[in-house]
Amino acid sequence: MVVCCWSVKGGAGTTVVATALAIVLARAAPGGALLVDLAGDARAVAGLPDDPDAPGVSDWLREGPQVPADALARLEVPVGRGLALLPRGQGPMVVDRAAALSAVLAADPRPVVVDAGLLCGGDAVPGIGSVVAASASESLLVTRPCFLALRRALVAPVRPSAVVLVVEEGRALTARDVEATLGVPVRAEVSVTAQVARAVDAGVLLARLPRSLEREVRGAA
Repeated sequence: MVVCCWSVKGGAGTTVVATALAIVLARAAPGGALLVDLAGDARAVAGLPDDPDAPGVSDWLREGPQVPADALARLEVPVGRGLALLPRGQGPMVVDRAAALSAVLAADPRPVVVDAGLLCGGDAVPGIGSVVAASASESLLVTRPCFLALRRALVAPVRPSAVVLVVEEGRALTARDVEATLGVPVRAEVSVTAQVARAVDAGVLLARLPRSLEREVRGAA
C-alpha cells in the first residue's frame, strides 16, 4: 500500500501529516512502515539532524535504470519505532524514472507513506510527486479550508482520492464545503494545536507524537 500526501499551497502541513501517518502505520504493521521524502523536510520534522551528504531518492533516480531496485532500500535511514525514512537526497529529481520509483514503492511489503510536497497545476511536464501521487493506492490532498487552496486543487495535475483537512479557527469553509467543491471525501480532520506545533518545533514528533494528532490521522490510514 502506498499513501501519497501532497498539497497545492505552501504551509498546508503536508510533511507533518505524512510523518504522523507513517508513525501510526509503523506501530500497527508487523514489518513497520516506510516514509519517503520527496519534499526535503521529513528529516527535520522527524527530529533528525541534517545530513547534506546523505544520498536519497534523487540520487537513485539519477543513476539510471542500470541501478538495481534494491539499491533504493539501502538508502533507508532507520528512525526507530519500526519506521524507516528514505531521504530526498540532493539535486533535481529525474522525472523520466518516476514510473520506476512508483513500481519499487508499490512492491514494498510495508505500508509506504510518501510526502510529495507541493504539486503545481498547469505544468507541461508532471513532476516526480505528481507521477507518484497518481499511481498511489491512496492519493491524499492535505489542505486547509482555504478558498485559494481549493481553487488550485481544482486544476491540480492529480485528482485526490480523499482529503486530509487541516482545521484552524477563523475559517468560513467547512469539511462539507470542501467535499462539495472537490467531489471527494474528507478522510480526516487534523487540528492545528499548540501541542502539535511544539512537538514539531522541538523535533520530537517521532518520540512524542501528540495523542490528538495520532487519533486524527488514523482516519487517513
